[in-house]
Amino acid sequence: MNKLAIFSGNSNPELTQKICSYLDLPMAGAKVTRFSDGEVQIEIDENVRLRDIFVLQSTCAPVNENLVELLLMLDAVKRSSASRVTAVIPYFGYARQDKKVAPRVPLSAKLVANMITLAGANRVITMDLHAGQIQGFFDIPVDNLFGTPVFLRYVRKNFDNNHLVIVSPDAGGVERARAYAKRIDADLAIIDKRRDAPNKAKAMAVIGDVRDKVAIILDDMADTAGTLTEASAAIMEKGAKEVHGMCSHAVLSGPAVDRIINSPLSSLVVTDTIPLHQKARESGKIVVLSIAELVGEAIIRSHRGDSVTSLFE
Repeated sequence: MNKLAIFSGNSNPELTQKICSYLDLPMAGAKVTRFSDGEVQIEIDENVRLRDIFVLQSTCAPVNENLVELLLMLDAVKRSSASRVTAVIPYFGYARQDKKVAPRVPLSAKLVANMITLAGANRVITMDLHAGQIQGFFDIPVDNLFGTPVFLRYVRKNFDNNHLVIVSPDAGGVERARAYAKRIDADLAIIDKRRDAPNKAKAMAVIGDVRDKVAIILDDMADTAGTLTEASAAIMEKGAKEVHGMCSHAVLSGPAVDRIINSPLSSLVVTDTIPLHQKARESGKIVVLSIAELVGEAIIRSHRGDSVTSLFE
């Protein structure tokens, strides 16, 4: 592995350090600074010629700042004659804008995919894309990792499967919830939801039996947590013993943390694709599971030319 090098922007230093520790590699040297007017400046501090480069950067808040850092770092290593450049994006921002939901709106996820490719990425490794078809927006290979092994390990250790029900917060997440329920032999339920405006949701009904059971609401992300908290209230009204949330990406913007604290949720289990801000860390309800081993293993397999898919078989 002497030709492999890991670079990172500023979006998630803790996760980067854990991944480097798993790989037993030091993080390669790069300066990510700003000009006085806010322009991002990238400077690679070591020779990357003919090396296999992995650039780690979640495009989380501040989304545009982190996206530009990623693009410029990809361009820098590409122009420094790296043999292959892989963008490792644990959280892919703009993924929710993957289709035209109204006239005269951009297809933002496709545009971001184009920019990443143009900047010099030969491959992308990401995790739990909001919509799987985003992989087709890229003209380069995409490995979409799943948090399933990390979450299932936690569920098996902390819950009794005999009284467990996996809940999809909407119709679009049924396939994901069914896959989890099947793996742990749990029941399945669905929330019938009506969305009146972006980031505003109201849970209307629970389809399935949750009475006297421990419910786990499964989603890919928690942004303002409106869907999650409304769903938890609806589930408790149907007689559930307790309700937990589980999602890969803890966006947690706006009133999210206050909503979680004041909701019936016993806990919200997330991964470290996005670093938690201070209020979220101190909430007492949010449990963070690390994906460092999962991403590290995907990097090793990609570097060696082994199967990444077999991680989930």
